[in-house]
Amino acid sequence: MAGKKKRFLKRKILGFLILTYLLFAHSCMTMRTSSKDTSIYFEEHKTTFSEQTITIQDRELHYIQTGKKDAPTLVFIHGSPGSWDAYKAYLSDTTLTSQFRLIAPDRPGFGKSGFRKSLALKPQAVLLNELLSRLDYGKPITLIGHSYGGPLIVQMALEKPELFDNLVILAGALDPDAEKPEKWRKPLTWIPLKYLVPGALKPSNDELWMLKEDLKHLKPRLRNLKTPTLIMHGTEDQLVPYQNVSFMQNHFTQVDSLKVMPIENENHFIVWNQEQLVKDALLSWVRSD
Repeated sequence: MAGKKKRFLKRKILGFLILTYLLFAHSCMTMRTSSKDTSIYFEEHKTTFSEQTITIQDRELHYIQTGKKDAPTLVFIHGSPGSWDAYKAYLSDTTLTSQFRLIAPDRPGFGKSGFRKSLALKPQAVLLNELLSRLDYGKPITLIGHSYGGPLIVQMALEKPELFDNLVILAGALDPDAEKPEKWRKPLTWIPLKYLVPGALKPSNDELWMLKEDLKHLKPRLRNLKTPTLIMHGTEDQLVPYQNVSFMQNHFTQVDSLKVMPIENENHFIVWNQEQLVKDALLSWVRSD
């Protein structure tokens, strides 16, 4: 009798530990900014903003908007994992907000856009294009994408080329041969193991595991890209190797205007490490269009 009670107690403790971890996995490392903290940030930076969530194809898409509503639009697409607040310093920059409308969505699966429900590259592009079509005021739209956001904005421009006037690729992962997904990622896409991956790391793991195949499908379409494109990439990027730059140069054969800005001795995180350089280059690129 004592043995049965002991085994029951062990199972109960194990069940409690599993439940506790599952709660942790879903609530921690979300990389989400609450509406309260969002308001506090923009109030501190004296920036008027709006926060919206709309439903497209039964999925919620959340975004932040700042700047002038009737001005040319800059759309900031974050990497993996991440959320809109990767670009909060850009959204509150007075030089940008005085000249542009700025939009930063949470990509599908991240932030407040169907959190943890991941999608491949093309379905994400379709959803984001629909969002931006609804927000289109007929003014020029520039897409800015960092890391995973790089191939995503290229996919978006290929799906709906008439919608976009410029692309800015920041440390973008476009070369399928440069993608070497770690073998441990695949088991973490399986049930029930995927439920053990905490927070935003779950959709990140899913999409990064799919990315190599997504890029293989994207590769033959790159010759159809015509949207003017600025590429900025750190020469010492260990996460997305600099070889991606030569790959893009070789495959963006029909791009109307292509400019490459290598950033010497810089790593993958140029959005934050080289914030002013990125802002200046962005302004110069859009003004020269």
